[in-house]
Amino acid sequence: MNQLIVYDQPEGAIGNDDFAVSVRKPGGEWQPVFVFEAKVDMHNVRSASMAYFDMKGTVEVRVVSTKQSVHQAVIRPLSANIAFQTESDAVTFVLDRPCKLSVEINGERFSNLHLFANPIETSPPMPNGSGVLLVEQGKHDFPEISARLASIPAPADGKNKAIYFAPGIHQFADPRLLIPSGTTVYLAGGSILYASIICREAEHIVIRGRGLLYMGDMEKTTYLRGVQIQFSKRIEVEGIIVLDPPHYSIYLGQSEHIRIRNFKAFSTRGWCDGIDMMASSHVDIRDVFLRTSDDCIAIYGSRGDYYGDSRHIAVSASVLWADVAHAMHVGIHGDHQNNGDTVEEICFNNIDVLEHHEPQENYRGVMAICAGDNNTVRNVTFKDIRVEDFELGQLFDVRVVRNEKYNPVPGRRIENVVFSDIDYNGTNANPSGIYGYDGERGVDGVKFVNVRLNGEAVTDMESGNIRCNEFAYRIQFDF
Repeated sequence: MNQLIVYDQPEGAIGNDDFAVSVRKPGGEWQPVFVFEAKVDMHNVRSASMAYFDMKGTVEVRVVSTKQSVHQAVIRPLSANIAFQTESDAVTFVLDRPCKLSVEINGERFSNLHLFANPIETSPPMPNGSGVLLVEQGKHDFPEISARLASIPAPADGKNKAIYFAPGIHQFADPRLLIPSGTTVYLAGGSILYASIICREAEHIVIRGRGLLYMGDMEKTTYLRGVQIQFSKRIEVEGIIVLDPPHYSIYLGQSEHIRIRNFKAFSTRGWCDGIDMMASSHVDIRDVFLRTSDDCIAIYGSRGDYYGDSRHIAVSASVLWADVAHAMHVGIHGDHQNNGDTVEEICFNNIDVLEHHEPQENYRGVMAICAGDNNTVRNVTFKDIRVEDFELGQLFDVRVVRNEKYNPVPGRRIENVVFSDIDYNGTNANPSGIYGYDGERGVDGVKFVNVRLNGEAVTDMESGNIRCNEFAYRIQFDF
């Protein structure tokens, strides 16, 4: 059975008229989809487009290019294998599953359309349901909302109480929304919150929906994140979108048992990573799209107020687009004043990388492990990674390092790294690197299994365009 949900957006939503998007069930009437402005890139901030809808079964999509004729088009990731037809001003195609796509006209990657076909939601809160506080659009005082939530009875079925943000624009006297334990925060499709959602010393919180957090008007100096999870456990984030946060899109500090699904984010400002984890464990990230102006995904040990190891972290079935820095980065920060931290049992699986652009050599690497601050990084797997042609950078970077800007001391060691089923198709010629720091701070055990560059098997250092030093041991190639 085909299903399709399109959300009206409120007056005041910031749109982009480069594209007109419409969708329909096969043979049905076309429905227009609102196209948001999504600013991208830090080096030269530009206005791209973003649209979303929910679907099940089969949906037809029509994308009209309003500013230029269509001479050539591509839909990425290429692994999605989306067949399409072009007209003088349009691209049409059929989707038979939810997916996250970039529609690019005439080679334009910075004025493209990001199209998110979400799955149909499962059991969302109802605005008039038991234990649900309905918040209509307008200006709010969040402590007053929290007090109202505390006063209503909990649902009889034992589920969380819920704050239901209705469609419309929501503004707050203080944009920092501190969420109490045992709460579901629901952003209905068509809702826009000018806010940062914070979980601090809390548990059993769910943040979900089809709305978005708009942060483009917030000053960089606020260092607010889209979602901030501190000293917390059993937190879920699902379905929402973050636009232009002043800092990270999702920040995890000394937290555990975190689940992130179908999350989308765009950033343009310095240190605006996608999802960063400090001293956290048991984190499961799946089906996310991150286009960021710093690392898309970063996994560290101790930093700032957060102390401890990081372990058991999985990132899968996702699309990463690093306009700046790394797509995947592990290990550089730790407890340098003591014996460092252990960052271990990390797995990146089934990932499409659409871009990597980094002019500074020290911050290159689509897949990077940089152990600093006395850290030990071990048992890291990159599996089934598809890397498309990127502007500037390198494919692999495995180093025990002392970055003078961030590391008072170098890392301790890197052990047992596997790159398996990696495909890179592109023209970037910068060599990858595997480097230990010295005889006591080395890299021990890096295996390349079924790695291909432009279709050719990587069987040794030369064919992989990889360099190493004398402090890198047991480098293996299997095919």
